[in-house]
Amino acid sequence: MDGHLYYGYTNDLKRRLQKHLDGKVFATKSRRPLALIYYEAFLNETDAREREKYFKTGWGRNYVKKHLSQTLREAG
Repeated sequence: MDGHLYYGYTNDLKRRLQKHLDGKVFATKSRRPLALIYYEAFLNETDAREREKYFKTGWGRNYVKKHLSQTLREAG
C-alpha cells in the first residue's frame, strides 16, 4: 500500500473493489496492492454521494484520520 487513501461511491462494493484490485480503475491502477479499511452503507444514493463529497474535504479527511488512526498505523 502506498499510504494514500481513496474515497469513492458505488452501488456494488464487491464489484467495485474487484475492479480496483484487478487494476481496472485508472485512479488506483498504479497504487496496488490495495486494502478496504472502511466503508459505510446508505439506502439513499444522494446521501451516499454527499458523504463521499464530505470525505474528500479537509474535514472529512481529518475525520477518517482521527477515527481510523489505529487502523491506519497498522496498515502503514
